[in-house]
Amino acid sequence: MATIKDVARLAGVGLGTASRVISGKGSVSQSTQDKVRKAIEELEFRPSHAARSLLSGSSQMIGVYIPYLAGTFYTPILQAIYTALREAGLNMVVAFGVGDGDARNQAIDGLNFLIERGSDGLIVMSTAMEEEDFAALGPFQSRVVVINQDLPGMAPQCFTVDHDAGGRLAARTLLAQGHRKIAVIAGRAAAADNQQRIAGFMAELEAVGIDTSKVWMADGEFTPEGGFARADELLKSGAEFTAVFCANDEMAVGALSLFQKQGVKVPEQVSVLSYDDTHSAEFTAPQLTSVHIPWSEMTMNGLNYLLNHCYGLKRPVTREYQLHVAERASLAALKQ
Repeated sequence: MATIKDVARLAGVGLGTASRVISGKGSVSQSTQDKVRKAIEELEFRPSHAARSLLSGSSQMIGVYIPYLAGTFYTPILQAIYTALREAGLNMVVAFGVGDGDARNQAIDGLNFLIERGSDGLIVMSTAMEEEDFAALGPFQSRVVVINQDLPGMAPQCFTVDHDAGGRLAARTLLAQGHRKIAVIAGRAAAADNQQRIAGFMAELEAVGIDTSKVWMADGEFTPEGGFARADELLKSGAEFTAVFCANDEMAVGALSLFQKQGVKVPEQVSVLSYDDTHSAEFTAPQLTSVHIPWSEMTMNGLNYLLNHCYGLKRPVTREYQLHVAERASLAALKQ
């Protein structure tokens, strides 16, 4: 395989001159450019990624951290990021939580891994990290965008929605259908976005006089398995309920599966309202009514901000996102 040294030798120019032609940076006469390009063609030279990085001082690569690689939530987000980067002539490297540490330490390790691999910038989709963890990155902190977290000291770099408002919207949707005996399958208790949506949901119930201390609630870990297990516990608990709010679609999928297994008809006997409105919500039986969170829009704006900062681009960036309920078959009015 030909190297840049072979190109320089065949073109009769110095290595630095060949490098400037290949990178497109620096002043080189047209005749010299023609000689170098002719040598490149004759040798069928293709600069490696590592070589391009050395020439440009940039890896042309963005790192993405996600907490775990499972389920259906992160797959379309990663696909959207990758597609946008490839269209821009860039690439992507992904890290996710591994090891024995807690979610915070796993995220810190993941970010360090991505930086060590030469990422020009990072997209972080974890609510486990604190501002001090990002500050510890030193100057590289300015090259980080955080999705789904609001950190006061990094406000321009954070792209998220008002999950408290999302939780309130979920509660109002159930109340409008006449439901007052509502059970809740929450996500991970330590996750800030879960805390916000549950707080908003409960506040809206309290506003209409519902005693939230008596609301049946359990942690479903944001997984289908968790939703299945918690729905089973709910049925066995003897609690009275006409509707279930699941704090994400994956838990709702698990709950629907358990209800079907136990012969509980949705929505005839129990309504199910979910959160996120991911692609899977359209393909459950029955289809899930879900609070739509604009994950793709939020992520793409974060990516645009990062590309503008890292590569001097001028992509549009917006920060205001509308929430709404995607109405489908899993929710029905309470029969009086």
